[in-house]
Amino acid sequence: MDTIDYDKMIQNALRSVVRCALKQVAEHGLPGQHHFYITFRTDRRDVEMPEHVRNEHPNEVTIVMQHQFWNLEVEEDYFSITLSFNSKRERLKIPFGALISFMDPSVKFGLQFTPEEPALEHQLNKDKKESALKSLQKTNIVTLDAFRKKKK
Repeated sequence: MDTIDYDKMIQNALRSVVRCALKQVAEHGLPGQHHFYITFRTDRRDVEMPEHVRNEHPNEVTIVMQHQFWNLEVEEDYFSITLSFNSKRERLKIPFGALISFMDPSVKFGLQFTPEEPALEHQLNKDKKESALKSLQKTNIVTLDAFRKKKK
């Protein structure tokens, strides 16, 4: 470990807020006017959902937890929920690392996340980034330093 990854710590802390809120709902139901909009990545292998739902939402989807949801189960790393898609109940398993946003409009509360990369995909993205960086290094880049006045 070369540095302390504060950003990852903050993301994990914010995800724990969602985990706690969902646990309360799983145990006691949604209180008052509370309802949630949860947006998550659907293009991750660790997101479990019916293929036809994934085909309709290949990158991300926002689910609404208000009146029609069933069997909410909350674990340390993911939650599972049954929702209605085209009048048919479908089961989803959503890792907290796949979250993009969580909103409770009834109290004007919202969180934004940087979705985590699953291990294999993370390595592929890292390789792509390194390749892109090498390509950039080979190009001619003009910096603004050449046009700034030099201090005497």
